[in-house]
Amino acid sequence: MHELGIVVHVAKTLTELAEENNLKRIGSVTLEVGEVSGIITDYFVDCWNYFKVRYPLLKDCEMKLEIIKGINYCTECQHEYEAIRYGRICPKCHSEHTYLKQGNECNIKQIEAED
Repeated sequence: MHELGIVVHVAKTLTELAEENNLKRIGSVTLEVGEVSGIITDYFVDCWNYFKVRYPLLKDCEMKLEIIKGINYCTECQHEYEAIRYGRICPKCHSEHTYLKQGNECNIKQIEAED
């Protein structure tokens, strides 16, 4: 379960940002999570709720998730398509010369805090 490792990293990053900016409390954090990142969002939120109490600055912090759609790109026909729906094979030209363009990210997008 790599969700806990990511949660630990997010908590440490938020704590460092709070210290650098003299923040007293973080009310929420919005994360962008790719639909093909391998993160199971239910586990992720459960891990967050379990782990955040270890950080006084984050004890009331809500985690908000925004899902980034997985998009593949075909180098043969320059077509973009849904990664989850079609997989690796381009639905337009049936080429295997494709790559994931977006959808495996996990980024801190926004932090709501008070100083």
